[in-house]
Amino acid sequence: MYISVEKTIKTFKIISILEGISFLILLGIAMPLKYIWEMPQMVQIVGMAHGVLFLLYIAGAVYVSQLLNWSIKTLAIVVLCSILPFGPFYAEKKYL
Repeated sequence: MYISVEKTIKTFKIISILEGISFLILLGIAMPLKYIWEMPQMVQIVGMAHGVLFLLYIAGAVYVSQLLNWSIKTLAIVVLCSILPFGPFYAEKKYL
């Protein structure tokens, strides 16, 4: 089955946005709930979702880099953006 490049990029953009949002929720809401108010439940839920989205983001970045013939430097920047708050939003706007 053939999947168009445009559809693949659109899917990666969605994953990128969701990964960025999950990271911000994890850092800005779940972690304070755990360490300030001793409510670790949200870290478990959001942490699992973020972990899955992080792995999808990395796999998607590698796949899209092959489709768009990114240099190793561009791929490295996009991958590094995954560990920075707001990084996936930057990568999505700049490279896609």
